[in-house]
Amino acid sequence: MREDNKNLIIAIALSLAVLLGWQYFFAAPQAERQRQAAQQAQSTQVNPNAPNAPASPSQAGGASPTVPGTVPSTPSAPTIQTREAALAASPRVAIDTPSIAGSINLRGGRIDDVSLKNYRETVDPKSPIIVLLSPTGVQNPYYAEFGWLGTQAGSLPNQNTVWTADKTSLSSGSPVTLTWQNEQGLVFRRTISVDDKFMFTVKDAVENRGTAPVTLQSYSLVSRHGRPVTLGYYVLHEGMIGVLGDEGLQEITYANLDKKEPISGGNTVGQIWNSVTGGFLGITDKYWAAAVIPDQTQPFQGSFTSQQGQTTDRTYQATIAGASQTLQPGATTEVTQRLFAGAKEVATVDNYHVTYGIKNFDLLIDWGWFYFITKPLFKVLDFFFRLFGNFGIAILLVTVLLKILFFPLANKSYRSMAKMKAVQPEMASIRERYGDDKMKQQQALMELYRKEKINPVAGCWPVLIQIPVFFALYKVLFVTIEMRHAPFFGWIRDLAAPDPTTIFNLFGLLPYNPGAVPVIGHFLMLGVWPIIMGITMWLQMKMNPEPPDPVQKQVFAWMPVIFTFMLGSFPAGLVIYWAWNNLLSVTQQGFIMRRNGVKIELFDNLRKTFSRKPSAAKS
Repeated sequence: MREDNKNLIIAIALSLAVLLGWQYFFAAPQAERQRQAAQQAQSTQVNPNAPNAPASPSQAGGASPTVPGTVPSTPSAPTIQTREAALAASPRVAIDTPSIAGSINLRGGRIDDVSLKNYRETVDPKSPIIVLLSPTGVQNPYYAEFGWLGTQAGSLPNQNTVWTADKTSLSSGSPVTLTWQNEQGLVFRRTISVDDKFMFTVKDAVENRGTAPVTLQSYSLVSRHGRPVTLGYYVLHEGMIGVLGDEGLQEITYANLDKKEPISGGNTVGQIWNSVTGGFLGITDKYWAAAVIPDQTQPFQGSFTSQQGQTTDRTYQATIAGASQTLQPGATTEVTQRLFAGAKEVATVDNYHVTYGIKNFDLLIDWGWFYFITKPLFKVLDFFFRLFGNFGIAILLVTVLLKILFFPLANKSYRSMAKMKAVQPEMASIRERYGDDKMKQQQALMELYRKEKINPVAGCWPVLIQIPVFFALYKVLFVTIEMRHAPFFGWIRDLAAPDPTTIFNLFGLLPYNPGAVPVIGHFLMLGVWPIIMGITMWLQMKMNPEPPDPVQKQVFAWMPVIFTFMLGSFPAGLVIYWAWNNLLSVTQQGFIMRRNGVKIELFDNLRKTFSRKPSAAKS
């Protein structure tokens, strides 16, 4: 086997390993997603005659437990209502900002109705806006709650408490204050403000107008009823997320949380962190998140819990509980906490990280293990996007920059490959001279490499360089909301989604979707851009002489076809990057080969490929 072909085989094997690894680890099996969807649908078939779950102590107005894992969570309603009916069932304060529409439930003081004005479910501008938080009574409630735990304090605000509001609406720069007083003379005031993005600030104050001291403990939580259907990608975390002081980033999937050890007895499982300072806790989806944020200077107790209700639903909860404090008669205490409920925009999340000093809040976005590559790559892409207004153009320009950045290494690699081609006659002579004596043949070849200053594995470097960039770009395309529904040109309306066209329905002329075919459907989504990528890969391979070995020749002939089918289900932005990178590599390799006096065999190889082969002589 000739050395240049051996290098090419290694390079192809590395690329194939990358793609197969992606298919195995990152592409979620369709059957698993369908199973989860069916499981969730089954869990919402609630018996309308089933009794309500009994109220927890705090819900009943008695003493509340002090373990954050046992902060009460409201069970799902026995009957499922429409969203409109659930919202109309209690008095509310409207929320209206440039980014958020929704309302605060005055019964319980919860923030349980949040929709994101600037994001829609599909690329169709008329599709519904994204609904993030939902009240109890609807399918899969999802809400944030703030409150107090305490002893000897009488009734404390719970989900049945009806607060009084000083305004009918909450908007940016115009906070609303809720008030309620219990039978022991404790006056509770909750001032809620919101910025023009996704951050709520909640100031909870308690004034003791009674005659005896009371002990109180503030808490905040995000609660989600029923396990949502997740995408199931290995490269993406969905579920519980938080940073807990020096414990650092904690990511627990719904399934793994369900397997945790029981806490506080009963049917609650989870994990608790005691006396940590700084961070946040919440629940994250691919593009959206809801997280509660404590005072970054005060220690708190944090927990992730999963609780099995009387129905088939589970309740997942991220909870923060502050330190206990004694409130003397006539005294007032105040605690400030925050709630992030919205889209995980990079600039917005980074701004909150800096402005409020929230420990590692930027990790709310799943940058992955290659954070040091992925986030800078996004920053560069975003820079070009702001200049040209198109992320597709940004990808093309970043690819050129990467080629320039790695030019010295690639130049050295291609020069070595060019030298390898130049000494092909001498290599053939060595093989002929030593025949079957492989040891002497190898020694002679190594001496030739040393004399001509050739690195026999240099051809692998371009592929090795491309692998981390490939993963980083894939991560950026997959997890950043800025790439969601980002158009290129023509039929590419979402760079984060696969090319919507496919040759198997004549690019939309035939009325069926090949992607719906079980098991192999994603391989049949062979759109225009994957085909372009396959052609550019084929051209790149034709830059090299055809191998004399028939087996190698067949492998090289089929490799572009295999890659084309495999990349058909990748995000269109990644396929565009690969195709553009191939074209740049062909140009770069041709330029370097010409400078080194090596004949470019591209056109000769193309002619051989399409020339009519002579028929075999008849015997």
